[in-house]
Amino acid sequence: MSDFKLPKEEKLKHKKHIGLLFEKGKWKTCDNLRIMTLNLDLKPQEEFTFDNQKIGVSVSKKHFKRAHDRNRIKRLLRECYRLNKELFVEKFGSNSLSMVFWVSKEMPGHFKVVEENFLKLCDSIK
Repeated sequence: MSDFKLPKEEKLKHKKHIGLLFEKGKWKTCDNLRIMTLNLDLKPQEEFTFDNQKIGVSVSKKHFKRAHDRNRIKRLLRECYRLNKELFVEKFGSNSLSMVFWVSKEMPGHFKVVEENFLKLCDSIK
């Protein structure tokens, strides 16, 4: 059963790590998704070394007032990451911090829509 979970070690939770990401990270937008990422292999930071990728997801309360709508989108984003983890790590680095945002005001209709946006975002990285 553990193969179907997003491991705790891969979740971006600490305020210090999120602050570093917002301070030094780079933005990339593709369709309805936006990502902020900081590759620690390319730009090493003092005190910040990880054995794997750390990722967080966020959805604006401004666009989605109801918590169950925000939670649904966050679940879809985490599932996209989990299913396409190899591609994500290949594009963004194995030792990096990332935060994925849903920037559209529209609720995604299906998982396929979110996954297509996620794959486009990954493919847009050189």
